[in-house]
Amino acid sequence: MREPCALQGAAYFALRRRNAVNSILIRKLRLCKSAEKNCSRAGSFYSVPAYHNHVNKSDRDIRLLLDEVKGKSEEELFAEIRAYFEALSPDVRLSLENFFARYPFWGKLDPKVGEYEEIRLRARLFADHAEDLEWLYGELGDYRSKRTLYAVLSNKLRYDFASLRAVTENLFDEYFDLDLISVSEEEVVVDLGAYLGETVLSYLANFGKNSYKHIYCYEITPESAAKMRRHLAGVREVEIRVKGAADVSGRMRLSPSLASASANTLDTSPSPDSPEVEVVTLDEDVSSPFTMLIADIEGGEYAALKGAARHIAEEHPKLLVSVYHGNDDLWRIPRLIRALSPNYKFYLRYKGTPYYPTELTLFAL
Repeated sequence: MREPCALQGAAYFALRRRNAVNSILIRKLRLCKSAEKNCSRAGSFYSVPAYHNHVNKSDRDIRLLLDEVKGKSEEELFAEIRAYFEALSPDVRLSLENFFARYPFWGKLDPKVGEYEEIRLRARLFADHAEDLEWLYGELGDYRSKRTLYAVLSNKLRYDFASLRAVTENLFDEYFDLDLISVSEEEVVVDLGAYLGETVLSYLANFGKNSYKHIYCYEITPESAAKMRRHLAGVREVEIRVKGAADVSGRMRLSPSLASASANTLDTSPSPDSPEVEVVTLDEDVSSPFTMLIADIEGGEYAALKGAARHIAEEHPKLLVSVYHGNDDLWRIPRLIRALSPNYKFYLRYKGTPYYPTELTLFAL
């Protein structure tokens, strides 16, 4: 998905002040509670007492956030998150409602008819998977990643726009943080959701025309694939396949997005007039080894990784995967990768807007 949510600047700064006050109040309350419990949870960063001199800000903030949600029911969390939402300015609320109407990955949000599915799914993430989120924090390989996870969760819980703005990547291109990614002339790249070829062009801009051996581009929309062929004309060793990637092979129908062709998905039950698309597993469709897999396929990333299980287990390719199209992708995609190959190190980078955490990439290296 390429199109961000646009919100009013004045509303952002007003909300930033409100979030700062809320954060201070919550932190004071939780610090008192944590001090009483002495934070004696063994086997994780929770074992460090809240007032210990060596607890850094990132570890402290994530611990306080998870303390805030642990032990609460989905209904309690739903009520709290809804209260945060209703405290936003009308302009901000309306912009969020419009955003979720255009991009329905995260559920419906239409207070006029009493529809709060998107907020309920936020609550369910914390109610059911706080332990998975704690596990992920401990697995992340640098404090930039840890701080990014905190910002994403604080946004989902409290509509904390300031923290998300603070971790937004402004130096490197979306998939090519040069502190994390290095390549060679033997690189074989698989780009899922290649759309118009922007990621290939970004790769070439960052690493040069001699920095790879072959690139496979998968795109489910025939019109987008045709445009990509024009955009990449003259680029050597690029193979465009009009196919989807999943955990089983077959055929599915294209489900067009009302917002953008970049957000098109595959479905088993859209209109029978929608074109059929071949769906493959990468283990079957790419017979030779590959060294890098980039996946931004509108919620299909988990299934595509399952369909590449052999490549991942045997070849340990670099994995650059979007983990924002569903709340659970944030933890279940790293869990899947860890189960397939235990030696990966995880990093998170954020390239989206401050208002809702899109364009969040997991680097598994």
